[in-house]
Amino acid sequence: MLRRNWLQPVLREAVWRQQDLVKSHLMYAVREEVEVLKEQIKELIEKNSQLEQENNLLKTLASPEQLAQFQAQLQTGSPPATTQPQGTTQPPAQPASQGSGPTA
Repeated sequence: MLRRNWLQPVLREAVWRQQDLVKSHLMYAVREEVEVLKEQIKELIEKNSQLEQENNLLKTLASPEQLAQFQAQLQTGSPPATTQPQGTTQPPAQPASQGSGPTA
């Protein structure tokens, strides 16, 4: 019985130490994860700001008809039609030549 009373405080202290060790490891892991998440948030805020600036620029460059068409597509849920930006043209397709060289 005397031996048992002596072991209880020793075991209790060992358990507390192990709990503190686990707690410190968990806190370290949580701090690391928080830092990673803070960096991701920072990157997302920067990306969002960039996209907002791009969106505002595109709004200023779009014609009222294009804006109305886009709003209508958003309301109906249909995908936006793909069109080329104004001022860009595709070269006409080159017809295949009939002969392989000059004719005699």
